[in-house]
Amino acid sequence: MERVIITGGTGFIGAPLARQLAAKYEVVVLSRHPARVGSIGNGVQVVAWDGRTAEGWGQLADGAFAIINLAGENLSAGRWTPARKAAIVDSRQQAAQAVIAAISQAAVKPTVLVQASAVGYYGPRGDEKINENEKPGSTFDATTCVAWEKATDAVEAMGVRRVIIRTGVVIEKSGGALARMSLPFKLFVGGPVGSGKQYFPWIHLADEMNAIQFLMENKQQKGVFNLSAPNPVTMKEFAATLGKAMGRPAFMPVPGFALQILFGEMASILLNGQRVIPNRLLQQGFKFKYSTVDAALSAIYRA
Repeated sequence: MERVIITGGTGFIGAPLARQLAAKYEVVVLSRHPARVGSIGNGVQVVAWDGRTAEGWGQLADGAFAIINLAGENLSAGRWTPARKAAIVDSRQQAAQAVIAAISQAAVKPTVLVQASAVGYYGPRGDEKINENEKPGSTFDATTCVAWEKATDAVEAMGVRRVIIRTGVVIEKSGGALARMSLPFKLFVGGPVGSGKQYFPWIHLADEMNAIQFLMENKQQKGVFNLSAPNPVTMKEFAATLGKAMGRPAFMPVPGFALQILFGEMASILLNGQRVIPNRLLQQGFKFKYSTVDAALSAIYRA
């Protein structure tokens, strides 16, 4: 059975992805706190690592089929203080260095590296349709994504196919952004964030996982792919659809200035969206299970 190694494999995306891949692969998840994590699922092995080096796990990269590098501090977990910004950048750089070290030491290199990134790469772009060829923005999240992607450039010179996934806002009832966004709706005070005119580049968790597996397994696929649904909507449209799916009103907007007071610079993630289109995924024949926000939210709240 071929081996797949996942860094950041205990998180909102990584843990269910590990369980999905375990049906077909030997899955190894790297964790700084394996005892705390416990069991992720049948067939998933949790191995300790320090988040910075290949020590203790690097030998597993020898002959592995794939490494999926999702590791990094959560961009939206709190205010972007100078210390927080440093932790966000350092966590990504250190994880990348560990992956490069493991691959460089491997006698038989992994076939593919799937490198995480985010649609924040593009910065605020209004209602402009954004494909994978667009240039990066200059905001903190954009420059962080640029550095995150560049941090694993070296593996290509080692002959390893690299896929970069620029992911939108992943939605699922169990956690992530939707868990936080739905709380006001549960209290009957839900509504759009900011002006509501900004685009909201979303993707259902099932499509996120399926797209990662699709790109990992298809040996012709390399380079940058936008992982977001093919029908982005404005924040106002998303809020209205969320209210409908939950059986709640969506009339109480959250003012932008209030978010800026609460979250400072980090509020820009919610207030400045991107109209991201997954051109390359569609061109390669990937089929979205949930291509519209109505279908995605209806499925989530029926479950």
